[in-house]
Amino acid sequence: MKLTELTIHELSEKLKRRELSSRELTGAYLSLIDAVDKKIHAYLTVCGESALKEADAADKRLVSGADVTPLTGIPLAIKDIFCTKGIKTTCASRMLENFIPPYDATVVKKLKDAGAVILGKLNMDEFAMGSSTENSAFFKTLNPWDTTRVPGGSSGGSAAAVAAGECAASIGTDTGGSIRQPASCCGVVGLKPTYGRVSRYGMIAFASSLDQGGPITKDVRDSSVMLNAMAGHDPLDSTSIDAPAEDYTGGLKHGIRGLKIGIPKEYFIEGLDKDVERAIGSAIGVFKNEGCGIVDVSLPHTEYATGVYYLVATAEASSNLARYDGVKYGLRVSSEGLLDMYKLTRDRGFGGEVKRRIMLGTYSLSAGYYEAYYKKASQVRTIIKRDFEEAFKKCDIILTPTSPTPAFKIGEKIADPLTMYLSDIFTISCNLAGIPGISIPCGFTPDNLPVGLQLLGKPLGEATLLKAAYAYEQTTGWHKRRPQL
Repeated sequence: MKLTELTIHELSEKLKRRELSSRELTGAYLSLIDAVDKKIHAYLTVCGESALKEADAADKRLVSGADVTPLTGIPLAIKDIFCTKGIKTTCASRMLENFIPPYDATVVKKLKDAGAVILGKLNMDEFAMGSSTENSAFFKTLNPWDTTRVPGGSSGGSAAAVAAGECAASIGTDTGGSIRQPASCCGVVGLKPTYGRVSRYGMIAFASSLDQGGPITKDVRDSSVMLNAMAGHDPLDSTSIDAPAEDYTGGLKHGIRGLKIGIPKEYFIEGLDKDVERAIGSAIGVFKNEGCGIVDVSLPHTEYATGVYYLVATAEASSNLARYDGVKYGLRVSSEGLLDMYKLTRDRGFGGEVKRRIMLGTYSLSAGYYEAYYKKASQVRTIIKRDFEEAFKKCDIILTPTSPTPAFKIGEKIADPLTMYLSDIFTISCNLAGIPGISIPCGFTPDNLPVGLQLLGKPLGEATLLKAAYAYEQTTGWHKRRPQL
């Protein structure tokens, strides 16, 4: 097996035993990126020179044995929504095309402090608004399993890079499914932690009450390793949960016999792809065989989740993106008058989908409409959260499909925003409720396209989610399959 196909925990053992140097490993990834990324287009920026310097520093740590962590010397890649000191952070937008932050996001700093090597920045839907990575201002990312199909979004570059072996793992963000849905499309593991479990400081905001950073990895154990490094209270983030970080790797092998798994009828709807339905049915059978109790639960207000999400998220986007006006940083289109400068800057700086969401959000917040739209959506959001609280009285975790279909064709939905928005129908409620969710591979269609299984947990219940996902993974081989590029 190639070095670039190994998991973080496998590579970490090789590095600690000095069977391999971080420089050698980083060089292997950079060579693969050079050979493969012209087909996939996952990277917006490759940091070859700085990555090799970081690898040399990691090798010194490994030799000395001081401050060695499971991520020391491991090459990772970052969604281009996290600020990286001295490295362009564009959000895949013309608005920030030449923006170089003066500081690292807390998550990036934590990974660097752990000794990880940063290979570069990954493509995404502009400002994280999209489900297919077709909304990047620069180029489309393609699915490594079938380059005529999308990798999902908005963290499409993050999922595609991991699936293609172009990094050991990556980090993405999830506002309505943007880690889990692309993980499903690309046949990798994507974890959205509890809201506030991972710091948002230095993560450029789309919808502040929904955004959450998390890892995309090759297997569940790697996901726990990444979360160990990323999680924890951050005083720089006012929404960060002041709770001690757990050891998420420690409980993986404790077994799941007796665990109660809830199956919500509202997620098994007409229009669910038959191959997806079969794969999820098989997965439920695996959990039964592992000694889990399968119980029916109801999330009765699920049908309102998409509407609520696209009111709350667009309203917050309208507010957050108001700062991009050509005055302090980012693109400025010069004009004779100040108002014209604002208009021209925002017109040329933002793509079509971003403009659409800003307009939707501005409308819902405007005088005369706030009570009818944004306030009402916020109230229904609370009801959706209560649905989960009631369901979790009957079960420990909830099992659903991650996405209603496998990866769709490039261009298939781009002209129909409503159809595109429904790609996240099974992932949105998780963000509205602020609970953790994980997508793991659970099968393939006859066309060799991955299918994702979603597990949802109680607030701060990542340890239970990871334990359940790990137990499933150990009895199946889906996560070991790799695309042939």
